[in-house]
Amino acid sequence: MKICPRMLSFLPALIVFAGLSFSPHQSLSASFEEEATTFVQNLAEKAIRELTDKNKPRDERIDQFRTYFNDHFAVSGIGKWILGRHWRKANEAERAEYLQLFEDLMVVSYVDRFAAYVGEPLHIHKSLVQDDNNVTVYSDIHQEEGGAAVRVDWRVGRKDDLLKIVDVVVEGTSMSNTLRSDFGSIIRQRGGKVAGLLEALREKTAKLRENDG
Repeated sequence: MKICPRMLSFLPALIVFAGLSFSPHQSLSASFEEEATTFVQNLAEKAIRELTDKNKPRDERIDQFRTYFNDHFAVSGIGKWILGRHWRKANEAERAEYLQLFEDLMVVSYVDRFAAYVGEPLHIHKSLVQDDNNVTVYSDIHQEEGGAAVRVDWRVGRKDDLLKIVDVVVEGTSMSNTLRSDFGSIIRQRGGKVAGLLEALREKTAKLRENDG
């Protein structure tokens, strides 16, 4: 089981910035675009400082990353969408385990990558409302040593008075679509059952934990 290498390379930056795009509305008069843009701009520095502190014990960084991920991403909704039609086929126990394993995979896959993150600058170009409850913030992240800037689109969803990230698109590649394809392939390879995916996720997270340290 593998995750897109390009996503692995840039997800620390993506989650650092996107993870804090969740907050009560700042102003009743502010537009949806302005709210989403302001969240990304104003909270990025705080997120980088807290999630990339190399002096923090690893266990503490893991706990903090898990909190950010759950608080600021639509984790359950993303997980269900990634599983697609297979969600309907899963029983309650499989659904509960899948969502927990999905969260675990994200946390143990990426927590150490934050320690190596050096804070490449984020430049926001525009924000466009897709519908009443969704807006896309268009940006790029500049790399060190003159590397080409990476285009990053943030898809922000609104529910009541809260904003949460529902997807991150890197150079036209959706993180959610990539995982949906990967998970679907695993299910097909393992007898067409969700139980096969759960087995693969258990194996993957166990291997990642073995490399802890």
